[in-house]
Amino acid sequence: MQQEDDLRGLARVMDFMRAISILFVGINVYWFCYSTLKEWGVTFEVIDKILWNFQRTTGLFSSILWTKLFSVVFLALSCIGTKGVKEEKITWTKIHCSLAAGVVLFFLNWWLLELPLSHTADAVFYIATLSAGISVCSWRVRGCPGC
Repeated sequence: MQQEDDLRGLARVMDFMRAISILFVGINVYWFCYSTLKEWGVTFEVIDKILWNFQRTTGLFSSILWTKLFSVVFLALSCIGTKGVKEEKITWTKIHCSLAAGVVLFFLNWWLLELPLSHTADAVFYIATLSAGISVCSWRVRGCPGC
């Protein structure tokens, strides 16, 4: 009975870390796509104040990579305690290729915000690649054989 409770507790901690990872992705989008979100009317003054205080005290948004790095760290920590799905079709080569594609989509998409398109188009491309990158990484890491 104690072991079942421990496993449930571990699962909750892993889910919480995955949620923190997603929160950091959301914060990254909110900060770096702010003008588009303001056009769409989905900015909130309370969140703006909280994020400005974080920026002032920690410099979290000084670079576009900081929130992405925190997100990946929490995603990796959440995957450490998660059992992988044992599927024969998944090989280490496929995992490495998927992780490489996910890292490229997630980390190397900053230039999409500087395209000579409308702010909305830039933000949509940025959010799509950011989401695809984090999804590919988390899906493949959890599906690795022998994990």
